[in-house]
Amino acid sequence: MKLTVIGAGFGALTAIRRLRRLRPQAEITLIAPEPTFQYYPSLIWVPAGLRRREDILYDIQPLLKRLDVRFHAGRVTGVSDDGRRVITDGGEVENDGLIVASGGRFLKKLPGIEHAITLCEGIDAAEAIRDRLAAMKGGTIAIGFGGNPKEPAAVRGGPMFELLFGIDRLLRKQGRREQFQLVFFNPSPRPGNRMGESAVDRLLERMQKFDIEARIGARITRFEADRVVTEQGEFEADLILFMPGMTGPAWLENASFPTSPGGLVDADEHTRVKGFERVYVAGDSGSYPAPDWAPKQAHMADLQAAAAAENLVAEIDGQPGDNTFKWELVCVMDMLDRAVLVFRNDKRQWVTPPCRLLHWGKRFFEWWYLRDLRRR
Repeated sequence: MKLTVIGAGFGALTAIRRLRRLRPQAEITLIAPEPTFQYYPSLIWVPAGLRRREDILYDIQPLLKRLDVRFHAGRVTGVSDDGRRVITDGGEVENDGLIVASGGRFLKKLPGIEHAITLCEGIDAAEAIRDRLAAMKGGTIAIGFGGNPKEPAAVRGGPMFELLFGIDRLLRKQGRREQFQLVFFNPSPRPGNRMGESAVDRLLERMQKFDIEARIGARITRFEADRVVTEQGEFEADLILFMPGMTGPAWLENASFPTSPGGLVDADEHTRVKGFERVYVAGDSGSYPAPDWAPKQAHMADLQAAAAAENLVAEIDGQPGDNTFKWELVCVMDMLDRAVLVFRNDKRQWVTPPCRLLHWGKRFFEWWYLRDLRRR
């Protein structure tokens, strides 16, 4: 039995762990450009110097060796034979079952997007923000995020709120806050509403409390080297930090998988790619039947990957792969030395007050989650 997983992120690593547990004798292959895992939740701490490159990037080869997983180095360029063959720039990989966990990509269609830095593109972006902040003597920092108008769930705003309040806190600790103007911008009049109305209220109240200007409710039309332009006006910016909406991986153009209006792999509630046998998707690559507040975050990728692995093995065994996953938003929104916890599921939603214990809880979870990758 040959099982293949595309990706090296949260969903991919959860998938290979679960597959190995379920099928000790299977031949499992992981496909990615490099055998490297990036712990994206900690990128927010890089600009403040709380984390360095070596705290973010992890060599997954020791883990693959322990799990007896073969690594295929290559960028996926397409999938053929109804999912049974993955084509990469390093060769082709055949499989009896496939899980797509390669993540999405950011929409880069806004004119002038090259003038903005996108934190979740990885450690290089986080270090660029760190260096630009350190070199600035003052000025305006614009921080915002957008979405995919055809895929409401394909948005990632939480890290930008963390970056916004983290930079505010950092500048205050450095005694430099008075030299800077912070501007938050977003096309929605209620930014972050996927977290719930009470969370939005608290975010806007916190912006007002800490003298952060909120320019919301106006569509972003373009960026320039020194300004952000919206339908309702423009404002100058010496540093633009922006998280665009997301779409599916580029190689989907060379695969026959169905796609959602927003360009993601179209899957059912069991993470099965619609119309395909033994092909599943987990994480940011996929579009699933979901509530209107459904988040794109690592926690959901892990839940989807576990369901995908279990259903794939069940399908191969001729059993009904009917495992589903629960939708829940769990966000510890950090502010360098304190944090709030935002939780939402189909029954309840709540937001805690800022708490130092939650900041340390987030750091502890980081240590716990990465412990397996630190083993040699």
